[in-house]
Amino acid sequence: MNILLATHHLERTGGTEAFTYAMATSLKRQGYDVEYFCAKQGKVSERIESLGIPFLSRKRYDLILLNHKPIADRLCGKGTIIQTCHGVIPEIEQPSRYADIWVGVSEEVRKHVDSLGLPVTTIWNGIDCERFKPVTQLHDRLTTVLSLCQSEQAHAVVKECCEHLNVEFLRADKQMDDVWEIEEMMNRADLVVGIGRSLYDAMACGRAIVSFDIRNYNGQTSGYGYLSSENVNEAMTDNCVNRYASNPLDAASLEREIAKYKKEDGDFFRQFALRNLNIDVQSQRYIQLYNEYLEKEKEIPPLDKMKRSVRKKAHQLYEWQKYFFQGKSHLRFSAK
Repeated sequence: MNILLATHHLERTGGTEAFTYAMATSLKRQGYDVEYFCAKQGKVSERIESLGIPFLSRKRYDLILLNHKPIADRLCGKGTIIQTCHGVIPEIEQPSRYADIWVGVSEEVRKHVDSLGLPVTTIWNGIDCERFKPVTQLHDRLTTVLSLCQSEQAHAVVKECCEHLNVEFLRADKQMDDVWEIEEMMNRADLVVGIGRSLYDAMACGRAIVSFDIRNYNGQTSGYGYLSSENVNEAMTDNCVNRYASNPLDAASLEREIAKYKKEDGDFFRQFALRNLNIDVQSQRYIQLYNEYLEKEKEIPPLDKMKRSVRKKAHQLYEWQKYFFQGKSHLRFSAK
């Protein structure tokens, strides 16, 4: 089976970029013929190519694993498209009508896509548990905290808490620091603070975790606080974000959450990641969705398939004309 991994940008480290790289690694070692496509290349695409995975070269693929909406029309007609939607707010994360199958990384995303009238399946983010693994043991007493927040305001709050608790503060911000070997920093810490995929990486590394951040795109304080076996399933319903918390965490309450640290929670999260987030398992769920789709396609009359294809092509032409007349087409397809 030949598979195309498609993401709008692979310039720097980030959640979707890390997901794409993990999927590329998994599919490659499972023996699939993998290529990739993006509109903006860079640090992450170079790493994907270092795996022996080339840039788009075929006219058609059996399966296209798409992440971002803006490049969907570029790939329409090149194969069966499964789009993974990673969020509910950014426009780039919205579902595309060019896709054939939709996946949401959380129950929150699934509900959002479903509200738009599209059939959708929930598959949690996949983590490369061979790369992200415990290398160092956690201390009995909290000694080091790593902040993976994405704003200076959030980093400052975490740092203040660490000073009060007399523990070492580390930070890595994808916008400012762009650290690729983040698993090495995680293994220097007992506890990791962040939201979304960064916490899943930390789970796989066997770290204790706190859900907290203040994102610049909405200015909201998000987070569930200290996570454990008692509340992790609830937190996973919205990617460990809790953006609409009725009582958002402030410095004092965050400090109390960090102080809940328990060494044994790291062991729990390592096993949780192996059971629920292992990329080799998650990637096979995508293959299963694809095979189920092919079986259903056999039952659809040829005329109905043709009508569906014509509707997609008509919408594709409309999109191209719109961007051409707006003078934006060159911004969207600047890949090599």
